[in-house]
Amino acid sequence: MTPPLIENVAARRHILALQRLSGPRPPPTRAGLLQLVEALGYVQVDSINTLARAHDLILFARQPGYRPSLLRHLLEREASLFENWTHDAAIIPSRFFPYWRPRFRRARLRLAERWRKWRRAGYEAMLDEVLDRIRQHGPVLAREMGAGEAKNAGGWWDWHPSKTALEFLWRTGDLAVARRLGFQKVYDLTERVIPPQHLAGAPAREDYVDWACAEALDRLGFAGPAEIADFWGDLSAAEAAAWLRANLGRSVIEIAVASAGGGNPWCAFARPDTPELAARAAPAPGRLRALSPFDPLLRNRPRAERLFGFRYRIEVFVPAAKRQYGYYVFPLLEGERLVGRIDMAYRTRSRELAVDALWLEPGLRLGRGRQARLEAELDRLARFTGAERIVFADGWLKTP
Repeated sequence: MTPPLIENVAARRHILALQRLSGPRPPPTRAGLLQLVEALGYVQVDSINTLARAHDLILFARQPGYRPSLLRHLLEREASLFENWTHDAAIIPSRFFPYWRPRFRRARLRLAERWRKWRRAGYEAMLDEVLDRIRQHGPVLAREMGAGEAKNAGGWWDWHPSKTALEFLWRTGDLAVARRLGFQKVYDLTERVIPPQHLAGAPAREDYVDWACAEALDRLGFAGPAEIADFWGDLSAAEAAAWLRANLGRSVIEIAVASAGGGNPWCAFARPDTPELAARAAPAPGRLRALSPFDPLLRNRPRAERLFGFRYRIEVFVPAAKRQYGYYVFPLLEGERLVGRIDMAYRTRSRELAVDALWLEPGLRLGRGRQARLEAELDRLARFTGAERIVFADGWLKTP
């Protein structure tokens, strides 16, 4: 049989709804925020802060009235969310914690081997000592450890052994992040942080693979084995492919998805009701939104390019002279299209939201309606960041 084809516009609408960038918006409450994180699966955490933290921007784009204090409450008081690792550092629903237990065992072997290659000398001998200190004296910051220890040379990995031990114990499940001071982690024993009802049990590998593949596909909407494997950052493409084969014709079907710009459709797997859901998906709201470079809509860059016809690369690690756009540039979502990118930052001292550059996609212009939508989004971001004014650099509107 010929796989059913999902037209590009329908595919975009379906994905935007799954991503909670379209459809009913979560209420500005802690319960609404928890439902949002569970719908996304996780929210990436990143240290770069030119405008606001990545996780705050991801949630702000989806929940009207979002405030970082709501997230802190869920993490630090309710503990209905926890911090650990997917493909990167992330905020994850605590009810998923049992599925992280088998990950911790594999991470212990993988990280020990990798960090030895990266010359993280000395930390393994300190693991028991660090655990004993926290067990006896309570939570610690990395800066409270390591007095008199020599750091290892290694750029961003310039950690002293006890800091490395803290990170290893966190990544492998013995410690958890109890809270943050600024952006610094406060580490405590996992059993003091994660609610007791989520500490019991660890699924077998087969059950874990089934859970991870099913949950990934439900959030991706349609995907291939590599995309499913990459979602949680802990499966192989072969495991995902085997899961798809085992479920094909029952809870999984093959489909084709039309590419943006009339390119060839690509083959994917989906739930049986996906074609109908996509065909019935409502148009996305026409407002304009600035997305974090780490927004889950864009995390898989080739997928986003096929779906939206929008090529995006973060240029943080690109030398300034070789950057096409800028250090930390925000994609702009307008309705169902990614229409451009904006280089902006919050300047703390002057309390300004500074717009340095805006690039629209080829063929688009900043007409009166789009300019009004841009101004509305900048006003919203200014209120969120605490900026008192919005300033534009000379020549801020760029040609493609």
